[in-house]
Amino acid sequence: MSTRFDTKIAVLLREDLETWQRLNVTAFLVSGLGSQVPELIGEPYEDADDVPYLPMFCQPVLVFEGTKETLKAAHTRALSRALPRALFTGDLFATGHDDANRAAVRAVPTADLDLVGLAVHGPRNAVDKVLKGARMHP
Repeated sequence: MSTRFDTKIAVLLREDLETWQRLNVTAFLVSGLGSQVPELIGEPYEDADDVPYLPMFCQPVLVFEGTKETLKAAHTRALSRALPRALFTGDLFATGHDDANRAAVRAVPTADLDLVGLAVHGPRNAVDKVLKGARMHP
């Protein structure tokens, strides 16, 4: 049974990332959305032996890729629509902890951010407009 959601969770990755970077960036980005948009999180899981598991998103996460220019344009559109968003910059690959990550982002003006990943959540049509020019991740 397929469910159509009114909202969309999307991750946009820069197309030149290595596989390990794509996975790492995606995990970091969606953790940001999950922490700030609680209605995206479902109920905890439990197996047949009553072993509990953490809750997860209650709708799919769609992963896209695009050029550096596509990512920059998507970021600008996400900001203009005030959508909940998380970002990952190239500088974060060289940091070792959360405080350093925040400091690395804080040190760069918005227009100069070296974006390698962006996650957004919002109404389907708004997210689709943000992602214009991106393609589904293979």
